[in-house]
Amino acid sequence: MYGFFKSLMDKLLAFFGLIILFLPLLIVAVLIKLDSKGPAVFKQERIGKNQKPFMLYKFRTMKSTTVKFDIDNPVIKDDNKSLTRVGKVIRKLKIDEFLQLVNVLKGDMSLIGPRPLMAVYLERYEPWEKHKFDVKPGMSGLSQVKGNGYLDSIERSYYDVLYSEKMGLLLDAEILFKTVGVMLAGEKKFMKKVPSEEIERMRVKYGTAEENYESDVNTSETKQTE
Repeated sequence: MYGFFKSLMDKLLAFFGLIILFLPLLIVAVLIKLDSKGPAVFKQERIGKNQKPFMLYKFRTMKSTTVKFDIDNPVIKDDNKSLTRVGKVIRKLKIDEFLQLVNVLKGDMSLIGPRPLMAVYLERYEPWEKHKFDVKPGMSGLSQVKGNGYLDSIERSYYDVLYSEKMGLLLDAEILFKTVGVMLAGEKKFMKKVPSEEIERMRVKYGTAEENYESDVNTSETKQTE
């Protein structure tokens, strides 16, 4: 029931958000073009709910869209030399993510949910980590208000899966409120590391067999087509 309400509210808020923010977003796009060569909008394929790929939109913050990617450290640090001058500011304030309101309106994403990563990570996930795909990815999520770039990838996965388990109105409201705090004070202020025993609990809970997860996904997809 909450899933339907969440999807409806996502689209309504995204629609009105794009209308209200149209002029500010246009100004950001112009500043990006004036600051460095290249397109204002960066597009990249990401993995969404039930492992379905979609095209994600965001403002370009790097000097090049072909910067070498470090798979072990996907979160770009504020002091990265490849960031443009405008890019440093809009990344810190999370403005580069505002274009994903288009993804929310299309139904690819939610306002709140696990952050979507590239397909290259699928083969690196342990079976339990793939339960982040039980829900739509979001513009902000639980791991983003728990430290994000200051967390290990396995800790981010823990928070993503925890969100998929506990998704609800109060949790979404809490994450939304804290996201504003992160924008103003930075991620480090909200950092909360995950104890190793909690990660092990997730491993035990979901098991280690890949076929267990595949079975869950197939069952879910079957129900959706009935």
